[in-house]
Amino acid sequence: MAMMDMLPMIAMMVGSTSAGVGLVVHLVISILIGLGLTSLLSGALSSYGRGAILGLLYGGLWWVLGPLLIMPLMMGMPVFVVDAAGLWSLMGHLIYGLVLGLTAVAVLNRRR
Repeated sequence: MAMMDMLPMIAMMVGSTSAGVGLVVHLVISILIGLGLTSLLSGALSSYGRGAILGLLYGGLWWVLGPLLIMPLMMGMPVFVVDAAGLWSLMGHLIYGLVLGLTAVAVLNRRR
C-alpha cells in the first residue's frame, strides 16, 4: 500500500493526509476485521482447509465493502470502480483473508 501511495488516501477518511496516520487507521481496521472473523465464524474454523476458504471469502467480502464501497462513499468518489489499483487491492485482501483464516484456525485449535 505504501508503494502505491494509498496510505494518505486512507488517512483522508479521518481528515488527514499523513501516510503514518493512514497506516494506523488501516491497522486498526484490519484488527477489527480480524476479530470479526474469529467472533462470527469461530465454530466453522475447524480445519486449515475451511480456514483458508473462509478467509479467502472474508477477504474478498471486505475488498468489496472497504475499497469498493465504504471508502469511496466516505470520500465522495464513485463506488465499485475496479481498475489496476483495485485489482492489486483485491490480491492484498485475499492474501490478508487467507493468512487471517489460517492463523485463526491455529489460535482456535490451541484453545480447544
